[in-house]
Amino acid sequence: MEAVWASTPWIGRVLSGIAIAFLAVDTIGKLLRVTPVIEGTVTLGYPESAAFQIGLILLVGVILYAIPRTSILGAIYLTGFLGGALASHFRIGSPLFSHILFAVYVAVFVWGGLALRNPRLLSLLIDAR
Repeated sequence: MEAVWASTPWIGRVLSGIAIAFLAVDTIGKLLRVTPVIEGTVTLGYPESAAFQIGLILLVGVILYAIPRTSILGAIYLTGFLGGALASHFRIGSPLFSHILFAVYVAVFVWGGLALRNPRLLSLLIDAR
């Protein structure tokens, strides 16, 4: 059983890495104005000109999350960002499991990865009563 708990930081790093990779690709797509990313932003009801600013906002969150010292602040920041993405998809009537809840799936990777690589946070979450 002890071997399972010893591997949790690595599992956390993998989960965090997946979340960072996904969010970084979205950030780069917005900053470089990649056509499918811009079309998705416009579909959500945002002007094409807003994509760059949204990309910068997301970049701040990804950087905060990727730095171990500020990762909790980054997770909180990204949770707010992902909440906005969820609300945007809900507003336009996107499919529930593939679009609306996708932000929740990413948030689970963000917080799950953070909790598994941070024993103090994990014990706080497990022992919260």
